[in-house]
Amino acid sequence: MTKDSSIFFTFTKNFTVSDYFETYQKRRLISANISVVISIAIVLFLLGALGFFLLNSKKITNHFKEKITITVFFKDDAKLSEIKQFEKKIKLSSQVKQTKFITKKEAAEQLKKDIGEDFIKFLDFNPLQDNLEVNLNGDYVNAQKMDSLKQNWEKYKFISEVNYEYYKPLIKGLNHNIKKLSVWIFSISAVFLILVFLLINSAIRLSLYNKRFAIKTMQLVGATKSFIRRPFLIKAFWLGFAGALLASIALFLSLYYLDRYFSEFRFLKDYKLLTILFGGVFLTGILITLVSTFFATRRLLNMHSDQLHF
Repeated sequence: MTKDSSIFFTFTKNFTVSDYFETYQKRRLISANISVVISIAIVLFLLGALGFFLLNSKKITNHFKEKITITVFFKDDAKLSEIKQFEKKIKLSSQVKQTKFITKKEAAEQLKKDIGEDFIKFLDFNPLQDNLEVNLNGDYVNAQKMDSLKQNWEKYKFISEVNYEYYKPLIKGLNHNIKKLSVWIFSISAVFLILVFLLINSAIRLSLYNKRFAIKTMQLVGATKSFIRRPFLIKAFWLGFAGALLASIALFLSLYYLDRYFSEFRFLKDYKLLTILFGGVFLTGILITLVSTFFATRRLLNMHSDQLHF
């Protein structure tokens, strides 16, 4: 082998090793970035799901509250015009969600279907009364407000009784459990937010730790801390944005399928809550990655050269 060919061989070998190392580093960097983005997306998705239930807890509980019915029974001598006027009046109230008037004949037909026999033929008269089924808006379904309505409505001379006694234990238990559930959800959300910060912070610190030698080299050649930190903060912004975007897509698909199975809640029609939810996901993802990156780079910038190998 001649001298020239030996030099060429050495150069080619060195170039190949250098090229391979650079490719390896790029792949490692891409892999680290993907890991960070996926970690951010997972924790933001879980936080977003919890936030969704927190934001919609009132809607969900009101949905069940509004199924509770107050039954207004009318006297036998009550005129239809009086009943209709009463129904029209209470419908205008913000307390009432909907009403349904049932004649004594309709009530008898329904009861015959339920018990499977003609009780009127046996009794030779219809003992049932005309009645009005009233469903209140969720905010007014509590014992105190419903007792007040009962007292006011029973003042009408053509009303014999206002009844919701069957639902009283359910209303008491429902309101009690809603308060407990709200406290638990809020507490879990606070704890989970701290966990989200810690998890994302750990992922960012591990990603930046691989750059400690490059950061220290830049410091040694005279680069300022703000100059060194700037590209890392820009990168952190885009990592947080990418993670939040993935989390939002997964969250939207989950809500889409949830909305199909529980269409009565109309989750995807509440644009205000959706804006708050997805805006919160993006803001949390970007803010946490920026804060984590800032403190991680500050720690690396303040490290002594002899600490870089530990």
